[in-house]
Amino acid sequence: MLKGKPLVAVSACLLGQAVRYDGLAKYTSLIAEELSKYCQLLAVCPELEIGLGVPRAKIQLTQVGQTIRVLQQHNPHIDVTNELVAFAKQFYEQQPLAGLVLQDRSPSCGMGNTDLYSQQGKVIGLGSGLFAATMLELNPALVIIQASQLQSKQDVAIFFKKMTFCSLNL
Repeated sequence: MLKGKPLVAVSACLLGQAVRYDGLAKYTSLIAEELSKYCQLLAVCPELEIGLGVPRAKIQLTQVGQTIRVLQQHNPHIDVTNELVAFAKQFYEQQPLAGLVLQDRSPSCGMGNTDLYSQQGKVIGLGSGLFAATMLELNPALVIIQASQLQSKQDVAIFFKKMTFCSLNL
């Protein structure tokens, strides 16, 4: 850790890296600048880390029987579920994380707000991205927040206090 600041992994697109499926970023100055006053930020893009390129075909959460898989939208034979889970486990083991700030509605990073599709391609509900869900499964006490929940400096301070509180009670 840097200067005693807690380590927070942040979706790389939120820090200005052009890693999204469409080759764009979603730079969020509040996260990149304000949160960095409190925390050491570590950019992460699970989709890029498992070898998907930029730009890339969209992937989606797909209900297959009783399980949720992460499949390529227009070629459902391409399944990256196992790769995302393996990356999440490796990332978790290698990083002493205090928290995560993740991009909403992402099939890898969304938390309860990502479209869930049937095998026929119809939206049937909402789910959590596989990286986010795996990280939470590995550590239910890990403080995870979606980018949309950080709208003000006060939100950032509350997130930081929550991480600090949780780490003291472990």
